[in-house]
Amino acid sequence: MTTLAGIEGRLAPQGLAILGGFAAAPEDGLPSGTLTLLMIGPDGPGFWPVLTASDEWQDGRPDPVDRWSRRVIGRLACELGAKALFPFGGPPHHPFFTWATRTGRCHQSPVQLLVHDQAGLWVSFRGALALKELIDLPPPPPSPCDSCEGMPCLTACPPLALTGAGYDVPACRAFLDTQAGGDCMANGCAVRRACPVSVGHARMREQSAYHMGQFHR
Repeated sequence: MTTLAGIEGRLAPQGLAILGGFAAAPEDGLPSGTLTLLMIGPDGPGFWPVLTASDEWQDGRPDPVDRWSRRVIGRLACELGAKALFPFGGPPHHPFFTWATRTGRCHQSPVQLLVHDQAGLWVSFRGALALKELIDLPPPPPSPCDSCEGMPCLTACPPLALTGAGYDVPACRAFLDTQAGGDCMANGCAVRRACPVSVGHARMREQSAYHMGQFHR
C-alpha cells in the first residue's frame, strides 16, 4: 500500500518534498484513473547540493534542472505505477497554479504570488505525481498570511515593482540592470526573502543567483 510517509521517504534523499496534494476531481484535468495528485518541490536548502552533484548539472547541456526533474520524479512515478506531470515543457501545459491552490497549502499572497504554509514565498514545484490510489492527506493549515504582522512583502520591493497592485515586470527588469539590483540578482527576490515563512525555508545563495540569472537573461 502506498502511503504519504513512504513517498516522502523516497523523495527526501533527492532534496524534494511533498508540498501538498488533493483527491482528484473530474474538473482537475488529470490523467484518466488519477485518484490523488501530489505536488513535488524543493525541500529547502537540501535540494541544491543534490541537484548540482547530478549528471544533468555536470554535463554542460541546456536545462539541467528540468532534465534532472524529469529523471528523478519520472523514475519514482514508474516505481509507484503513477504518472509524472511537470510545470515545464508541453503541450499539454498543466495548471500547476490552480493545482497548488487546490491542495489548501498554497494561497494567494498579498503580492499575488503563491505562498505556502512551510516554504512561504519560496514555494516552487518541480513536478507532480498522479497516483491511481487514494492517499490519506492531513488537513491543510490556514494561510500564513492570516497571522502575518505587518505584511513585509508589500513594501520589500526596492523599485515597488511587486506590490499588492500586481507585478510590473518591466520595472523589475530595469531595476535588476542597476547596481542596486545586484542584491536581488545575487540573493533572490527581496519580496520573497521578506516573507517570515520564507526565512525558515531559505534557499542557498547559489540557487537564488542561478534562478535570477535564468529569469533575467
